[in-house]
Amino acid sequence: VGSVSAVPLSQQVQGTGGSSAVSKCSAAARGYIQDRFLRLLAGRRRRRAPLIHRGYYVRARAVDHCVQDFLLKTQSHRRTQVLSLGAGFDSLYFRLKDMGLLHHTVVYEVDFPNVVCQKATLIKRMDELSALVGDTVGEGLGAITFSGEDYKLLGVDLSELSELGKALEQAGLDNEIPTLFIAEVVLTYMENSRSDALIQWAAERFPRACFLLYEQVHPEDPFGRVMQQHFSQLNSTLRSLAHYPDCEAQQRRFLGRGWTECSVMDMNEFFTCCIPEDEQKRVQALEPFDEYEEWHLKCSHYFVLTASKGMEPSWTPLLPSVTVPHRAGPVGMAGSVPAVVCARLSGIPGLRRYGHRSVLIKPNMILTTGGFGEEDGRHCRLRNFHVLSRHAGCWKAGCVTKKHADKRWGERLYHTVSCLSDSLVLVVGGRTSPSSAGLGMLWLKFPETYNASDPDDIAVELVNLQSAAEPATLRWRHSTTEVTFKGEQYLFVYGGRSALEPVLGDWYFLNARELSDTVIAVEGPVPESRHSHSACSWEGGVLIAGGLGAAEQPLGSVFLLRELEHGFQWQAVETYPPLIPRYSHTAHVHEGKLLLVGGVWFHASSVPGITVIDLMTGLCLDYVINVEHLEWPLMLHNHSSVFLPNEKELLVIGGGGNCFSFGTHLNPEPVSLSLSSILTTH
Repeated sequence: VGSVSAVPLSQQVQGTGGSSAVSKCSAAARGYIQDRFLRLLAGRRRRRAPLIHRGYYVRARAVDHCVQDFLLKTQSHRRTQVLSLGAGFDSLYFRLKDMGLLHHTVVYEVDFPNVVCQKATLIKRMDELSALVGDTVGEGLGAITFSGEDYKLLGVDLSELSELGKALEQAGLDNEIPTLFIAEVVLTYMENSRSDALIQWAAERFPRACFLLYEQVHPEDPFGRVMQQHFSQLNSTLRSLAHYPDCEAQQRRFLGRGWTECSVMDMNEFFTCCIPEDEQKRVQALEPFDEYEEWHLKCSHYFVLTASKGMEPSWTPLLPSVTVPHRAGPVGMAGSVPAVVCARLSGIPGLRRYGHRSVLIKPNMILTTGGFGEEDGRHCRLRNFHVLSRHAGCWKAGCVTKKHADKRWGERLYHTVSCLSDSLVLVVGGRTSPSSAGLGMLWLKFPETYNASDPDDIAVELVNLQSAAEPATLRWRHSTTEVTFKGEQYLFVYGGRSALEPVLGDWYFLNARELSDTVIAVEGPVPESRHSHSACSWEGGVLIAGGLGAAEQPLGSVFLLRELEHGFQWQAVETYPPLIPRYSHTAHVHEGKLLLVGGVWFHASSVPGITVIDLMTGLCLDYVINVEHLEWPLMLHNHSSVFLPNEKELLVIGGGGNCFSFGTHLNPEPVSLSLSSILTTH
């Protein structure tokens, strides 16, 4: 993150710049980016999480992509220049010089005086850096802190435009030659009037110019609120967001201030469209990774923008190298569904979790198992089982006592839980860490009778299963669904991922009595491999919807596995309009309608609410969830949901995740969604 802003905030904003340098350095050390200079400039070393590495990789890739495109398009000019605003400890100059790309280009970097002083000292102290710069001249002249033949460091507050103009003139900046301005998470820390003035000043003073902007977007959705809160707590408020909340507003901002061409992409679009497929695969395989939701949400909340004027040929680095649907407009909503907090269930730490499973084990009892969440005031993989029991119309929460427990349970995430009788529940798969092998099967045995008014009084016995069907169970983010074939009950285990395979497309039929793998013929077009999809029992078969596919792209397909006389058949379910691709949602079937709840999609203009698909006609309608009565951001991914058909009510339990470097958000309490209006009018 670059460093600039009003004077009282300069230190906090500079702190974000130091943290960013450490993160970039960690990403380089793991092979995400090739940059041997970061470790020399970052100072301290610290290993970051894979999610952080991916985030800084896509940022570095976007900046390099646009800068190198500028240098390529202007190579016929005798001289060009790059002006990096709020550059902090960035290594761009050294990287470009080392690659031999600065034959006729001078790089100017501007930041607070104390930042450029520290950087100049570092460069002089390290032979590897000073050798690339060569001889220095004219230092100490006004704001010029460091001056090589093709590299200048200037200590100026960017919000003081007259001082900036004077310092640049003194350092030899030429207004008449092609100039690229770079602002990487810099302008957003300035007062909007000052950042707007800077954008306009650049357009007015430089007849042939390009501008590269990278910063945040979408402040008002759940992830955006967590992101804003993080920067506010650092006393580094993101000021641009109120005036320019989306990519279109940023585009209008530049076009209204003297720039004649402007393109913008969020980082999901950039990763998909501008990074070659083999490079995408290389990055996806670098480290064990299982935070897809947070990765895609992070990417939908940052954008890269390029603006230009007077450039021949025109500068358009954000032209996609592959054709994908462009960022679509707003999703048409058919109505809204009210969300309210469940009375009497607030403040129960065990229900704040994600990657867990919740299942109705008796008409008035919900079992929640596994996941990552809050226990004894710390965040960890959870061992505790929780029961919600409804007595006299009210839900009560309790913690289950486990017999023969913890080693067998293994703190699992992304498993499945199937209720096979009033007293028998089967757990299939799941994982501990993404690098470990998947976990096997487990019976949970409940007492036949229980006291609904006292859910803490329930004991469950855990029985480990050494199954012949092990390949079926060593997976996570899969689905396990009850199907019927020739009057016999089977469990259909489908898709998911494993430690070795990032996405699976196979399936198994497990006999519900013996849990043995049974071969049953399946015909028809096989769905593409997927994980984090939804699966529901329907008319003896299974409905599969959405999921994340092999290229880490959300899927919009719906399939029915239908029972035939001699086996099953895959059949595509056409929806009108087409279902917006999504994953990490939950699903339920009610009276011939498939209900999809939440999830993650690439439509940055809104977050998924409830989608209702009429299985007879294929009509597909989206409903927004009205959260005005909630005091906290409702994150509807990695959640679980239970549908209560008599009340036409949906109970959402848990959900959330690690919001990039902004902290972990766990939905603090269960939420009730009343679906009666959309299920009766539909």
